[in-house]
Amino acid sequence: MTLCLRTLALQTLIISDPQLKFTQVQSLWESHRAGHLQLNPSLQLVAEAPVPGRPLRPALVAPKLLKRRAMNTVEGRAALIHALAHIEFNAINLALDAVWRFTDMPADYYNDWLLVAKEEAYHFSLLRQHLQSLGFDYGDFDGHNSLWEMVEKTQSDVLARMALVPRTLEARGLDAAPPLKNKLAQAGDHAAAAILDIILHDEIGHVAIGNRWFQFLCGQRGVDFLETFESLRQQYQAPKLRPPFNMEARKLAGFTEAELAYLNADTL
Repeated sequence: MTLCLRTLALQTLIISDPQLKFTQVQSLWESHRAGHLQLNPSLQLVAEAPVPGRPLRPALVAPKLLKRRAMNTVEGRAALIHALAHIEFNAINLALDAVWRFTDMPADYYNDWLLVAKEEAYHFSLLRQHLQSLGFDYGDFDGHNSLWEMVEKTQSDVLARMALVPRTLEARGLDAAPPLKNKLAQAGDHAAAAILDIILHDEIGHVAIGNRWFQFLCGQRGVDFLETFESLRQQYQAPKLRPPFNMEARKLAGFTEAELAYLNADTL
């Protein structure tokens, strides 16, 4: 009996242990690439356990309650690495959620988001290993749940999901990565800075995937993508984007000149 890609993505999403989730994502990607899995886009799935699966730690708190720590201490750098690892762990979950939740999309859509899950799992493993080299582990610091909250808000509409998660919240990572890399390099943590180079390279591709499917869906529904984006941003109360923007990375990720001009105008 051939196993179902989307069913396995849901089962993987439910896993709470980070290492087991990482291993299962890698296995799922390899099985998919080898042609061992069936894709049934029209299959209606129901989660029989809470999603996403997550470990008991880190504790989730409001973003304003997260403590700021100085980069001139090992603990301070570890706290930043932990925050990045937490983002990547959530990104694994959101990619798996995009695979299992939304029906009747083209096969390339499911392939794209499974690829994102695989790469986010790799990023998480790099950051966790580096965190462990500093004497800490994932769960040793608090985290927040802002990214997943938007995933939950957009669970009923794939167009809203593509607009407000990959090409809005995740695109903020394109803007944040260069200054964070510089901050870590200045603190002498060149290993962490190198990991951020890897993440930025891959995240450009992930945001491009979000852009690709947002534009596809806008075309399918016959709506203007700029007007639709602004409408969705207001409807779902997505955070307003603030400069500075990494224009080069955003262009590589598929943002049009009109969108970039809109971003700049919207921040005036």
